Amino acid sequence: MNRDHFWLSDRQFAKLKPHLPTDTRGKPRVDDRRVISGIIHVIKSGGRWVDAPAAYGPRKTLYNRFVLWADKGVWQTLFVTLAAAGGPPDHLHGRFRRWPAARRPAHARARHRR
Repeated sequence: MNRDHFWLSDRQFAKLKPHLPTDTRGKPRVDDRRVISGIIHVIKSGGRWVDAPAAYGPRKTLYNRFVLWADKGVWQTLFVTLAAAGGPPDHLHGRFRRWPAARRPAHARARHRR
């Protein structure tokens, strides 16, 4: 693992796991720990989804999971739980609400390269 990347600890992920949605249909979800760590990395770094390190998996998966879970309100629960486990600082909590598309900050919008 690269030291510049954010990875959830075993303890942090164990606290989050009971709060993850279980209502998936179709293909099984890819590794939740890897995807959540990738989303946190993008948010913490202020980078674009397309610039997420490959170690976190497909960038489209990171973005889609972020948007889907934001719509379901999952992030609010997860980040309150993670903060209690010594994760991201409290000032990140407000960033995980779902913004209207026109007002969504740059780090929460998909970027398409031409």
